[in-house]
Amino acid sequence: MKLLQSLFVITSLVVTTTCVAAEPLASWQEGARKHTIIEFVKKTTTEGSKDFIAVADRVAVFDNDGTLWAEQPAYFQLFFALSQVKQLAPDNPQWKTTQPYADILQGKMPAHMTEKDLIELVMNTHAGMTSEVFTQQVSSWMSSAKHPITKKPFTDMVYQPMLELLTYLREHDYKTFIVSGGGVEFMRAWAPDVYGIPAEQIIGSRIASEYKVIDGVPKIVRLPELEFNNDKAGKPIGIYNAIGKRPIIAVGNSDGDRAMLEWTTAGAESRLGVIVHHTDKEREWAYDKDSKIGKLDKALIQAEKENWLVVDMKNDWSVVYKK
Repeated sequence: MKLLQSLFVITSLVVTTTCVAAEPLASWQEGARKHTIIEFVKKTTTEGSKDFIAVADRVAVFDNDGTLWAEQPAYFQLFFALSQVKQLAPDNPQWKTTQPYADILQGKMPAHMTEKDLIELVMNTHAGMTSEVFTQQVSSWMSSAKHPITKKPFTDMVYQPMLELLTYLREHDYKTFIVSGGGVEFMRAWAPDVYGIPAEQIIGSRIASEYKVIDGVPKIVRLPELEFNNDKAGKPIGIYNAIGKRPIIAVGNSDGDRAMLEWTTAGAESRLGVIVHHTDKEREWAYDKDSKIGKLDKALIQAEKENWLVVDMKNDWSVVYKK
């Protein structure tokens, strides 16, 4: 009898543990947004449903900055570029008297940088080297660099609820892609390990490259020229060129993602557009239309018209950062 009771207790514990582990979107608060996502996945992956989507067409695209990880007080790739300025300064003495490099070398965050200035800074600090060297530099920096405010490693600034969403979608045979305005080579150096998204499923802005044979070894060498800006209207183009089909799900957080959401949800099949709204000033940051980083204005207005799902970070997430 005691043996049977013990077996019953053990079996109950195993079942309970399995159920807890299998709970979808565990860091999402119970409510309309979580329910909408789960029901959408259910109806698009259940055979016989009028909204069923074939596995081959189950494509979900995610912005990165401000959607999968934080983006304040500046895009994290900018912090990498700042570190590169200091590293490359000995080979560029003119930077001591040229802005924004002079400020950076004095430990100051460059002020009033336009998008054009940012692109130029990234190109000048990310080019002139082989693809292997660049990947190694990004990986080395990411292994030790920490966020200036939270003091967390940058890879710990990933959103736990979004990691759960990526896993949940993949469990239902959705193929997940990153579609970011950030540099594709920068993301490919670390994102596969952090998000479980392989390099070939990462779409981003690209600087030009050329093929060279150096000391008898074939190399890809990075050039200080922007080849493609994968932002705003560039995102649907980047998706089409890389994937060749319209996504079923698109997730973003800013006006830079508006075209991607618009194009995704214009399709005939059942589709889902999601906006992550930064409303939590205690656990993260609260910002939208007045922010210089991740500005959310037109897309938030359009969300109501297009029936996009607006996720309220403060009220819809029980946890923010990766556990």
